[in-house]
Amino acid sequence: VLQDQVDLQLPPGSMEEQWDAATLEKTLVADFALHQPVVEWLATEKQLDLVGVGERIRTNAQQLYQAKVDLVGAENMHQYERAIMLQSLDRHWREHLSALDHLRQGIHLRGYAQKNPKQEYKREAFELFAAMLDSIKLEVIKILLSIQVRTEQDVAPVEVAPALGNVKYHHADYEEAMA
Repeated sequence: VLQDQVDLQLPPGSMEEQWDAATLEKTLVADFALHQPVVEWLATEKQLDLVGVGERIRTNAQQLYQAKVDLVGAENMHQYERAIMLQSLDRHWREHLSALDHLRQGIHLRGYAQKNPKQEYKREAFELFAAMLDSIKLEVIKILLSIQVRTEQDVAPVEVAPALGNVKYHHADYEEAMA
């Protein structure tokens, strides 16, 4: 997923003048909470190529994620990963089934264009499925990289509600409430 983002902003086979490293930095921060000085890397290290940029970003992302795993424990993190994956898969699968239903309702129009509707349905359904898998991967990686893990010591002060001192609890008698 991260390599796809690198390839989108720094297209392989293109010249350095066509690279948009600043947008890549902004995308990494906004989508994945990864603060990577890509522009600085490319300016200071002339031998750094696209493969090196992608590897460095992936390595830094893995280190950041491993720090989160170390903080909460591998078992807790795997439970969270599983929950996020199942949520994302469930939502995207329902959307995919809905898209397939819409496709099925309009596929007969392909016959007017001298195309086999059954083959067109198979082709377009496969494209929808591939797009669904890509969006699931992107969403899961975004969530897992951008979460902020807190320890119990960080959460405890926030959860304790301040005691109210000037409140009186008064319950009406049954007869007063009925009146």
